[in-house]
Amino acid sequence: MKQLLISTNFQLRQLDGPKTRRLVRRPGQFGLGQIPSEKAPDATTTSVCGFCSTGCGLNVHLKEGEAINLTPATHYPVNLGMACPKGWEALTPLDADDRATSPMYRPQRGQSAEAIPWNEAAGHFSERFQAIQKEHGDDSVAFISTGQIVTEEMAFLGALAKFGMGIKHGDGNTRQCMATAVVAYKQSFGFDSPPYTYQDFEESDVIVLVGSNLCIAHPIMWQRVERNPHNPEIIVVDPRRTETAVAATQHYPIRPKSDLIFFYGLAKRLIELGAIDQSFIDQHTNEFDDFANHVASYDAARVEAQSGITEAELNKLAQTIADGQRVSFWWTMGVNQGHEATRTAQSIINLALMTGNIGRPGTGANSITGQCNAMGSRLFSNTTGLLGGHDFANQEHREKVANILGIEEERIPQEPSMAYDQIIENIHAGKIRGLWVIATNGAHSWIHQDRYREAMEKLDFLVVQDMYGNTETAEMADLILPAAAWGEKEGIFINSERRLGVVKKVHKAPGQALSDFNIFRLLAQAWGCGEMFAKWQSPAAAFEILKELSAGQPCDITGIESYQHLDELGGVQWPCTGTQASARKEENQCRLFEDRQFYHPDKRAKFLFADPLAPSEWADEDYPLILLTGRGTSAQWHTQSRTSKSEVLKKLYPQKAYVEVHPEDAEHWQLKDGDKVIVSSRRAEITVVAHLTPIVQRGQVFMSMHYPEVNRLTHASFDPYSRQPSYKCSAVSLRKALS
Repeated sequence: MKQLLISTNFQLRQLDGPKTRRLVRRPGQFGLGQIPSEKAPDATTTSVCGFCSTGCGLNVHLKEGEAINLTPATHYPVNLGMACPKGWEALTPLDADDRATSPMYRPQRGQSAEAIPWNEAAGHFSERFQAIQKEHGDDSVAFISTGQIVTEEMAFLGALAKFGMGIKHGDGNTRQCMATAVVAYKQSFGFDSPPYTYQDFEESDVIVLVGSNLCIAHPIMWQRVERNPHNPEIIVVDPRRTETAVAATQHYPIRPKSDLIFFYGLAKRLIELGAIDQSFIDQHTNEFDDFANHVASYDAARVEAQSGITEAELNKLAQTIADGQRVSFWWTMGVNQGHEATRTAQSIINLALMTGNIGRPGTGANSITGQCNAMGSRLFSNTTGLLGGHDFANQEHREKVANILGIEEERIPQEPSMAYDQIIENIHAGKIRGLWVIATNGAHSWIHQDRYREAMEKLDFLVVQDMYGNTETAEMADLILPAAAWGEKEGIFINSERRLGVVKKVHKAPGQALSDFNIFRLLAQAWGCGEMFAKWQSPAAAFEILKELSAGQPCDITGIESYQHLDELGGVQWPCTGTQASARKEENQCRLFEDRQFYHPDKRAKFLFADPLAPSEWADEDYPLILLTGRGTSAQWHTQSRTSKSEVLKKLYPQKAYVEVHPEDAEHWQLKDGDKVIVSSRRAEITVVAHLTPIVQRGQVFMSMHYPEVNRLTHASFDPYSRQPSYKCSAVSLRKALS
């Protein structure tokens, strides 16, 4: 088995991976350490990383109460002493020279923003938004949140905006990465419930990675694969020969967006091989017979015609899964960001269900999350789902939430919010006139970027709350609210495996920047609804509210006594009642569905399926190439607001946007490696550097999402169930730049 080490997307080297053993946590080995204060002596405390959803544990080393360095936490059950480049550099962005340090207000468009005190900023916020609501109705103001702030802040924001301010419509940037998985799990299992623990990477004998470049996007999870002592088959299903595909034992380079046909054909072949668990199917699922009838027409010839995978290759994959005793299926954005993404995710879930590969060590239908706190957003942001994984349409749920929060039930909307794309389109339609953006940068990251920017220009009032005042979105704002960052406040993140981890204040926020939690308290007072949130005195107090909200839900966390208790345990996966917390002192792992009980009323999982849909945009004579987008290197993060502040990280990735082109396609367009090339779509054209590589197939090109110009090209299509954008399939053409 080989370990793949990445410095940039263009430089790969392989080293023999070490044989490792499974670590079992000893009671008390995750100490709280010393929580810093202004007079604290030199010490070391612990925290969880604020970049991706892996949720690594970090030792933060302090001098006079301030963080001066960090190292990976050796025994934290997520990363076991490992960290990616971003984790090692997590403190650097906090000291960037361009941090937002005071509120900035632009009296009129076209004028320069001026620094103002917080009381004036809160006044402008309330007066402008309330004036818009008075003239155009409550639905004329919306908010777009994030998966980057702590859970207590997400919940406070959602409650304040919807229940206090009457802002009915709000969504988060989690819509861009995890909405598909949320909907797929809810429909299939009855609740948004990723079933796995990272230990499953080490327990599987067959690991299937779909649209997931684990080496780049989640390198610590790849390290967990490297620790697997079973010499597993590692299968990658991905159009590109990614770093992960190079390290795998099998690679199936399917054509873009042929996933659904491919997995239906695979299901048909598994049925023909008798590689299904009929007893499990009969006792714990519904609709399998209808599913089997549906996939009967997906023969090998149809699969090959659509996906490019031959009958022999399909048979090899099916036999590998059939021979596996512990098969785990994993997917990320290659699945979630598609025009029929929900049914694609469910085609993977169906494979796990039909083969009985769920609820046992080394198994599962496992969606890997993107942002550090996307799972916290999914459960507690109060956007498309009511706080605590509840349902806005369920009266009992509304009554429960209202009673816990001490508010009138009538303040709780009876339906979820508009989705992100619907908010943008309603701005264009003139129905939404004010927007509050928190810790996200849609002017870089949203699909068909130019249309997003046009929407921001149409707003009467745009507020951006961020740690930086110079992001592409903040530069368009009428009001900028400077926020403290990870490491400058406290709370919890919930990672991909449902583990709650503690974030600590180890650094002083610059200037007048406040934690998002305190900004929300200030705005509540200015709005006139501060009394409604009197119990929300601190993140710790809010955490107690979240525990109450979770009671009786699949995500029950009532067994966590405090931040200190959570820290001492090394983080805890939900669900965690009092009994469950006591049981996890030896080995802190929690896998769902071990009892074969799902969350639908009848306790069964559902097989869900549909006829495939053609992508709304495809290659043609004018735009003959399919553009794929995704992560570039393990040293970059999203729109690079933070990673670009590190000189160390900047040395590990290309500084200019590039396009990967197959050498034979490059020959057709008379391109050489390093040439400047114009990439055109029906929406825009941009000039980037050509990189010739067989990583991409002929007829396809790849661009890293981290560069601001890339999403000017992408085609805005959306999954009908999850409303998640399809970033992975846009038609483009190339031509050599003249200079």
